Amino acid sequence: MYLYLLLLTVAGAVGLQGWRTLINNFAVDTVGLNGFQFGLVQSIREIPGFLSLLVIYLLILFREHRLAAYAAVVLGIGVVSTGYMPSFSGIIVATTVMSIGFHIAETLNQSLTLQYFGPAKAAVVFGRLRGVASVCNLVVGAVIFVLADMLDFTWLFMAIGCVAIAIGLYCLRLNPTIEGLTPQRKTMVFKKRYWLFYALTLFAGARRQIFTAFAVFLLVQKFHYSVQWVTALFFINNAVLMWAGPAIGRWVSRFGERRMLTIEYSGLVVIFLVYAFTDSAILAGAMYVADHLLFNFSMAIRTYFQKIADPADIAPSMAVGFTINHIAAVLIPVLGGILWLTHYRWVFIGAACLSVVSLCLAQLTGADGKPFSESET
Repeated sequence: MYLYLLLLTVAGAVGLQGWRTLINNFAVDTVGLNGFQFGLVQSIREIPGFLSLLVIYLLILFREHRLAAYAAVVLGIGVVSTGYMPSFSGIIVATTVMSIGFHIAETLNQSLTLQYFGPAKAAVVFGRLRGVASVCNLVVGAVIFVLADMLDFTWLFMAIGCVAIAIGLYCLRLNPTIEGLTPQRKTMVFKKRYWLFYALTLFAGARRQIFTAFAVFLLVQKFHYSVQWVTALFFINNAVLMWAGPAIGRWVSRFGERRMLTIEYSGLVVIFLVYAFTDSAILAGAMYVADHLLFNFSMAIRTYFQKIADPADIAPSMAVGFTINHIAAVLIPVLGGILWLTHYRWVFIGAACLSVVSLCLAQLTGADGKPFSESET
């Protein structure tokens, strides 16, 4: 299963990172979108996150690992189609298809990891997969950096999407499952005792979406980053994460969820405020790298849930968690786009405030990852 998850991680990393590397310049330079339109595209991109709930019922028809492979194929189709639709409406359609595939694949990737690897190993596996994703991102970034002046956006999107499609089709031939795992419930699971997991997931989605939707957009619009400079930034970012991903997984396992989440959210408050007020293109790029480094700490939310959950609740709860994450993710880019029309600074000040809320919630987890009320009272 580890090798299967690795393949799915490669498909998702290549497809999503390639799309993210190109989409800002494609939207600004080719299609001519403004901040509000781009925020709307990012909100629509997150709507398929609500489809994560459908994963629960799709598992009645498909085995979990096969559904993940189909999702990788859909992701690739969405990426390929982006380059053939150089318009506002075209980007919306292609982005929706891409997003459906990505969100289903990511939901199942997390679910399978938590099912097949126990609390002592899950964080380490998450970290290793993040490291593999970073290596893939480096390769994608290097290829785009070299080919950006030789190929137009249509060919670049096609090449990236075809990699995800090929991996998904190959995974359909494999069967990595083993016997003896706890059967997963095929109905929606929403329990009161999981409330802290739901809350952390909600606010993580909100603050994360602000950076996803607007950080690179600001670098392109205000600081005039070219596609090569954006790619170089992604290259630096993933070079750091290639080492840091596995290390962070080990740190979560060693030091516990509360400490790691505290570090993440404290750092994010600083990062967002710097991003809001800096006039330095170099410092803004550095904050982008720092944000992605801290984002890896969020695996602690899932390992926290693994420690408190009924084993049969993992797959449906990952689906519910993705849906909760996207309640904020759908709304935030539109609201951020409106704030952007007033001043971009307010978007990042708002993200800093959301990070403060997350910091407070993180203190309610026990030092050993269990709810505070169970472990320390």
